[in-house]
Amino acid sequence: MISISNLTKRFGETVAVKNLSLEIKPGELIGLIGPDGAGKTTTMRVVSTAMNPTSGRVTVGSIDTMRDPEAVKKLIGYMPQRFALYPDLTVLENLNFFADVFGSPRAQRAELIHRLLGFARLTEFQTRLARNLSGGMQKKLALAATLMHRPQVLLLDEPTTGVDPVSRREFWDLLTQVHLDGVTIVICTPYLDEAERCTRVGLMYRGELIAYDDPRKLREEIGVKIFEAQSEQALQARQSIENSTGVLTVSTHGDMIRMIIDRTDRMAAIKSTWQASGISVGNLHEVKPRLEDAFVLMLQKTDDHRPPTASTSRGNGRRSAVA
Repeated sequence: MISISNLTKRFGETVAVKNLSLEIKPGELIGLIGPDGAGKTTTMRVVSTAMNPTSGRVTVGSIDTMRDPEAVKKLIGYMPQRFALYPDLTVLENLNFFADVFGSPRAQRAELIHRLLGFARLTEFQTRLARNLSGGMQKKLALAATLMHRPQVLLLDEPTTGVDPVSRREFWDLLTQVHLDGVTIVICTPYLDEAERCTRVGLMYRGELIAYDDPRKLREEIGVKIFEAQSEQALQARQSIENSTGVLTVSTHGDMIRMIIDRTDRMAAIKSTWQASGISVGNLHEVKPRLEDAFVLMLQKTDDHRPPTASTSRGNGRRSAVA
């Protein structure tokens, strides 16, 4: 459904996307994740025809985005990061406006709007101004407006950022319904639990795609051991082992220590280090890898092949780069 081949996008001397290639099949739910500045939004804008590539080729439904952007626009629905509807219009007025923009047949419009209002659970709020909706309701209204012309492809740029957990779950319930209808979905998200729901996940970093696969395979093929432990001296415990041989990453979360090591027999040396430092650690146990663990290691390996910078370090910083 979407084919991206050797896509590069430059802004002056800045390379936002570098030689990106990926294929998305019809009906897939694809998640793009990565730190700020990774090139996710730029990629979405190029696919949506809002921006032309510097080089490379993008097709949607076999239509080249450069040669026939208007035909591509009929196939896609694009929901940007920020709320882009009209705050001074009501929910119903916004949907009618976008029905006009997308050229929805008037004979079918009333039924379609009624269905979308029910789908987004906004029927009782249809006379409320968009600016007076909660953040979660605004997101659902934006999704309903994006679906007004029944797109075959849905492009969502961090649609749940800044909303409460309940609204985020409700939004994903709606998104699941859209996906089950056969719509191809590409979503940028900072939440790895959302990425876990996708059929395939791509990790972008500094404009490049460094991983693209089923999230289960990414977890299963991590090839390392992960241990957790608890300590009232968690920070000191982390600092004492973070440069130890075989310790790939170590982070603290309250009184919990989470370690990614290359093999199990490293634990003997780690325990000895804690004992020699007088650090008491309990409840040490091995845990299953998470998607976050896989991506943290991928980012680390990518950085290991780049010149070191002042911001490159082990510990908690590794984790925040993805999350």
